Amino acid sequence: MALPWVQELHFPHLNISITIDRMISVMPSRPIPAKLGDRLYLSNLDDTIGARVFTPTVYFYRLDNVNSGQRSVMKILHDALAEILVPYYPLSGRLRETKNGKLEVFFGTEQGAIMVDAHCKMALADLGDLTVPNPAWEPLIFKFPNEEPYKVLDMPLVIAQVTLFSCGGFSLGLRLCHCICDGIGAMQFVRAWAATAKAGTLLTDPEPCWDRELFLPRNPPRVKFPHVEFMRIEDGSSLTMSLWQAKPVQKCYRVSREFQTHLKALAQPDGAAACTTFDAMAAYIWRTWVKALDVKPLEYELRLTFSVNARRKLQNPPLKDGFYGNVVCVACASSSVSELVNGQISDTVHLVREARLNVSEEYLRSTLDYIEMNRPKRLEFGGKLTITQWTRFCIYESADFGWGIPVYAGPIDLTPTPQVCVFLPDGKADPNGTMVVCICLPEGVSEKFTKYLCLMGNENCT
Repeated sequence: MALPWVQELHFPHLNISITIDRMISVMPSRPIPAKLGDRLYLSNLDDTIGARVFTPTVYFYRLDNVNSGQRSVMKILHDALAEILVPYYPLSGRLRETKNGKLEVFFGTEQGAIMVDAHCKMALADLGDLTVPNPAWEPLIFKFPNEEPYKVLDMPLVIAQVTLFSCGGFSLGLRLCHCICDGIGAMQFVRAWAATAKAGTLLTDPEPCWDRELFLPRNPPRVKFPHVEFMRIEDGSSLTMSLWQAKPVQKCYRVSREFQTHLKALAQPDGAAACTTFDAMAAYIWRTWVKALDVKPLEYELRLTFSVNARRKLQNPPLKDGFYGNVVCVACASSSVSELVNGQISDTVHLVREARLNVSEEYLRSTLDYIEMNRPKRLEFGGKLTITQWTRFCIYESADFGWGIPVYAGPIDLTPTPQVCVFLPDGKADPNGTMVVCICLPEGVSEKFTKYLCLMGNENCT
């Protein structure tokens, strides 16, 4: 029997009760090249308003016996983290604001990462399908009591919770501050931590490199692009209101390689420029989401934003392999509601492709200068969907701490920011190229979204 091109994934509604046994401060195992009172420069890419967050992820591991339980897991992970905090010493500092609200890393009396030791009376099997991100897993990621949303100042920059389940398996809930590393940088850090835990000795390949001064703004600043991605737009459409007033639900869909290939063929009519799988999928999901939400008025201009890795675009000078800071620019495609839902999919794909290709070294430098001159103070949601691509992060392969590749690795809950969609790899680096699309929708809209999503697949959907 042929597998469906699109499959809606379901996750159980759970009440996970955990007990926190202790909280440990993890300091670098040896002296670091920073003393009390030292500061480190953060670039304007590190300090965009969208980076002032912690990125929460969870990793599940099955262990064969309880003897490999909490204490040894905690000790292995603790000791390895202490080791890698030597070369990755900025992650042992804290963030503070300087003049004009600019962030920097500061080394004061409060230092180190935080590890939380916890246990749960449930077994991993009680959590249901561990391949589908479930908002109910939130207790597996530590937050401080009464912690304010988007708080990054004076916070540990690495927060890790190890939760042992009754079956002997465990989860690693990780929060990394986005100001210190983008997705690729985060995977570099996790890979070094995992390799060090597995080997029992410090392993960093490549060697981590700070070098944030490469992204100093120009003097005088030269903003050469409009940077619509940062522009404040009063939402004159029904989009934002329909999402934030109704309590949105997280929906996940497994999308086969066959679906993606068919979509790319539709998106590239004869003579059209070649597009990527991301171009085609981003355009189609954007269109389907707006159509399902029945956004009005039809003449309103909507935005699709997404991050573009600019590492390979930098030539003057090129970045070292071990650079783990933010090297992403926010690309932005714009379309009226009418053109989006009634036009050809190839036209929307063209908009996404052009926005992606517009990100150049000059665009990055212009972004740095724009932020220097117009430091945004708040996240802008007006008429916007943001798509984040995790399919190229090697998130599974990077996280073998000695207990094998995780059963699941990735985010948990998108609903706090319901205008975000995430493309995830399907399980253990699925060789078939299947992806999981996670998106937020009001409860009453999810059936329409599923229907529209499947139309391109010629009803090949479950």
